[in-house]
Amino acid sequence: MKQQRIETGLEELNIVESSTYSGNRAVAPLFELRMSLQSLRMALALVLVFMGPYPNMGFPPGVPDDEAFDLETYNLNSEMDWENLDANIYGDSYDYDDLDQKIEVGTVAPHNPSADSQPTAEHYEEELTLPPAPITLDFKGPGLFGPDTGMGMPSCLLCVCIGGSVYCDDMGLDQIPLLPKDTTRFYGRFNKIRHVKNTDFIYLNKLLSIDLTGNHISGMDEDVFRTLPQLQDLLLADNNLQVMPELPITMKHIDLRDNRLTSRGVHSEGFKDMSQLEFLYLSNNNLDYIPTPLPLSLRVLHLQNNNIQSLHKDTFCNRHDRNFIRRKLEDIRLDGNPLNIDLFAQAYVCLPRLPVGSH
Repeated sequence: MKQQRIETGLEELNIVESSTYSGNRAVAPLFELRMSLQSLRMALALVLVFMGPYPNMGFPPGVPDDEAFDLETYNLNSEMDWENLDANIYGDSYDYDDLDQKIEVGTVAPHNPSADSQPTAEHYEEELTLPPAPITLDFKGPGLFGPDTGMGMPSCLLCVCIGGSVYCDDMGLDQIPLLPKDTTRFYGRFNKIRHVKNTDFIYLNKLLSIDLTGNHISGMDEDVFRTLPQLQDLLLADNNLQVMPELPITMKHIDLRDNRLTSRGVHSEGFKDMSQLEFLYLSNNNLDYIPTPLPLSLRVLHLQNNNIQSLHKDTFCNRHDRNFIRRKLEDIRLDGNPLNIDLFAQAYVCLPRLPVGSH
């Protein structure tokens, strides 16, 4: 309604302007009247621009445009009756009494699934994966890293395995680890082993060499090495042995230096049938005499720093055969013993070289 009034006013102004301007352009008062009409026209146009797109802008919601304000009868000097002002004229009413309601706080009961949804023992049996059964040690069976040791890991993870050789040097071991069945050479030097048991080398039919130098071995089971069919080298130097263990006849190299061996602890004729024995080291012990008979294959015999006091005619030679010559035994050490070798010339006349000792 208001917009129609403004547009009608603009049309009337255009008519007055056109009629006035066309009457007499030279009259100054008419020109001024024309300018005033143009200014009024621009003002109305601006009002139309601002009021056109938003005809309801600036009026309270819910009041029609033709009833909001009557410019002809509106009194700008009137005062607002704030006491009787209706607060709901600008929107819906809100019931503030709802805020007085108290919210009851209680304990929420936990969600208890029904008995049908509870997992049963059968469900657990289906869902749970049982741990693998413990592995039973089988010395005859194959193993990539060998059998498990007492420390809970295979020998070839605890030690170093290269080919058939197992290196366990300086590992702080107090017993022989369980070795792979295809072990040919075992090195357990500089550990803390005190006793060697019968089962330490059981089923190791390919074992050729055992080196336990630098341990604290003071005892061995009687037949710990005798059942090894191919054993050739046994190195037990720098231990605390008083008795030499029984050895297979396949031996080639025996090293028992720096122990506590006595002549009583060496088996009588213990070396007699070792037809392949070449190196026998018994120095730095407590031997009273040379263990005889010695095999003809022997090349080196070290007995220095013992308690040997005498030699027999049959110690190296054969008193019943004056033509007998022991050609291979070229290195005999008797120094460091309470023995004068010049007094026993008949004991080594069959040797290619004289023993080393005091004269």
